[in-house]
Amino acid sequence: MSTQTKTFKTEVSQLLDLVIHSLYSNKEIFLRELISNASDAIDRARFEALSNSDLHEPEGGWKIKLVPDKDANTLTIVDNGIGMNEVELETNIGTIANSGTKAFLKQLKEAEAKDRPELIGQFGVGFYASFMVAEKVEILTRRAGETQAWHWTSTGDGTYEIEEAEREQHGTTITLHLRKEEDEDGSEDFTAEYKLREIVKKYSDYIAFPVVMDVKRSEKDEEASKEGEDPVYKDVIKEETLNSMKAIWTRPKSEVTDEEYQTFYKAAFHDWEDPRKIIHWSAEGTTEFKGLLFIPKKAPFDLFYNDEAKGLHLYVKRVFIMNDCKELIPGYLRFVKGVVDSADLSLNVSREILQNNPLVRRIGKNVVSKVLSTLKEMQENDTAAYEDFWQEFGKVVKEGMHTDFANKDKISHLLRFESSKTEAGKTVSLKDYLDRMQPDQKEIYYLTGESRAVVENSPLLEAFKARNLEVLFLTDTIDEWVIPALESYEEKPLKGIHRGDVNLDSEDEQKEKEAKLEEAKENYASVLEALKKGLGDKIKEVRFSKRLTDSAAVLVSDDSGIDANMERMMKAMGQVVPVAPRILELNPAHPVLGKLKSMVEANAEDPEITEYAELLRDQAVLTEGGDLENPARFAQQISKLMAK
Repeated sequence: MSTQTKTFKTEVSQLLDLVIHSLYSNKEIFLRELISNASDAIDRARFEALSNSDLHEPEGGWKIKLVPDKDANTLTIVDNGIGMNEVELETNIGTIANSGTKAFLKQLKEAEAKDRPELIGQFGVGFYASFMVAEKVEILTRRAGETQAWHWTSTGDGTYEIEEAEREQHGTTITLHLRKEEDEDGSEDFTAEYKLREIVKKYSDYIAFPVVMDVKRSEKDEEASKEGEDPVYKDVIKEETLNSMKAIWTRPKSEVTDEEYQTFYKAAFHDWEDPRKIIHWSAEGTTEFKGLLFIPKKAPFDLFYNDEAKGLHLYVKRVFIMNDCKELIPGYLRFVKGVVDSADLSLNVSREILQNNPLVRRIGKNVVSKVLSTLKEMQENDTAAYEDFWQEFGKVVKEGMHTDFANKDKISHLLRFESSKTEAGKTVSLKDYLDRMQPDQKEIYYLTGESRAVVENSPLLEAFKARNLEVLFLTDTIDEWVIPALESYEEKPLKGIHRGDVNLDSEDEQKEKEAKLEEAKENYASVLEALKKGLGDKIKEVRFSKRLTDSAAVLVSDDSGIDANMERMMKAMGQVVPVAPRILELNPAHPVLGKLKSMVEANAEDPEITEYAELLRDQAVLTEGGDLENPARFAQQISKLMAK
């Protein structure tokens, strides 16, 4: 049979150009594609051998061989898999020449960027990645069970040649005539032994079949070496296996030792410490995959760098796809390291952007569920270990309350906070808080602030301490976003003691206190009016407090207003802070009220009344950790008061 020259459809050249120049971020993955195809071909041969006694394992075993030739500037990939006949060669290698290419290109041009990956993923054109590095590609292949071999050649210009040929065994040989510019600086020399080792180790280390290469090694020549003289060495060619073929995540959990897990973790994820937790499982059902995840002991320095590539390693049938598949793990679990290996995903050109694949998203949901359940189990069974984990990664986990609504309830069980009943640095879970609530307590109380020192000394805690009521201390920046998402826990609403009015009294106590407050309002009405007048629009209201026992005054926000902590954070981020005057609450039993009343009765227009009003407000600002608008004036007022 003579050589036939065939022409691809007009659109194929455009698609080839897209594949060669646009779809892959680095060119070295062409070898991953070809090794993966070879592995699939061997898998098919092994499967057919089950029902075909004439097809058996070749002498020397199933293998994939790399043959670099620096002088000829070629790289050859040889396998002894199923091979192809003429029809299969044109069908498999010419996939993109099938009908529909024109429609595909039209869709690709018209689709929004977010939709393009799925369109590209419908075409299995990984083989054509070869043209990223080769100016010409040759294929010599023979189908198992047939005697005729075929030779295919193309330069990627839209045409290819096909002719009859000879091949001793079934299988496929692909020869890449490398582009000369690939090795101008030596960084992409795909005939270099070290480069091929590096690529195989990175992308195809866990391929089930050996990837081998002939290498030149110096060995001692026993015959030429004489006793008492320097040994003589000779160069010999040896076939070496480049991949380990050891994917520990595919082995049963019971067969993997802790040492193996730890060795793999440290090597794969560059950590010098053992992981805190190992999660190894096989998911079965509509979505099948194997997962091996690790929770580190320590947070990396770049944990909060949003531009840092994070995600799980994605494999398909033990073929490395990407090391930061973000669709497998959400941002609030970005500290989790590990591998997910799916047998359901197809190996096609879109693997660089598989995070947009619906199947990957389903796997991701399973992964999240497994991580959250593992963390819950750790918290219940090993509180000390979970406490250590929380100190490292708690701030990140809290992000999930605001970003993962579907798992909000699961995440809420994992939350921990410092409180008025914990030592500094120790935390309590919401469940533990509920377990030690007072019998008649209906709400979970919390106080936000810049630090524990600030909230721990807040006057707002006075009434709660007097009643032995626990208050959670929310001092992480993220807490301001956690609370609106949480709202309640086990049907117990969360109540900020720095917001609105707080009632801690029984019905009888409430009646008694209301009577005293009414009496105070009547006795000190002129004082409240004078203070409000002196402070003007700096405050929203002056009123008596139910929450103070020792301090003279405190600032609170109403239920809908912005609180001081949020105001500080917004200013720190350079945002415009809306004007939201707060409420000044006074302790009706504090002696300062008597002094102020005397001043008002003597002269309601006395300018010193305004100074005292400002002092009370500024004291309240300082006790909540805020910054004074005019520290110098505050100091002068204090000095003036001391002089009296």
